[in-house]
Amino acid sequence: MKIQILGTGCPTCNKFEELINQAVKELSIEDKVEKVTDIIKITDFGVMSMPALAIDGKVVLSGQLPSYEKIKELFVNALPVEEPADEEQGGCAGCFG
Repeated sequence: MKIQILGTGCPTCNKFEELINQAVKELSIEDKVEKVTDIIKITDFGVMSMPALAIDGKVVLSGQLPSYEKIKELFVNALPVEEPADEEQGGCAGCFG
């Protein structure tokens, strides 16, 4: 997962970054968080109000400082869903070893 915080470094953007990093740590997300402060790069995302959050290149939040719970929800929804092992088949593509 590619996580990008889009913001210029204002107090609200800094608080947003703090919340993002806290959620990433709590959810044990091992991906690096990139902070994008270059206004040209930020506008390339189509963002006009900050702070903003992009996950895998898609802006999922912009122009607000959401609750910590909302931030965690965004990450949980973006995490890949792991398929449970097929117990009937031994969980290894049908090999029964």
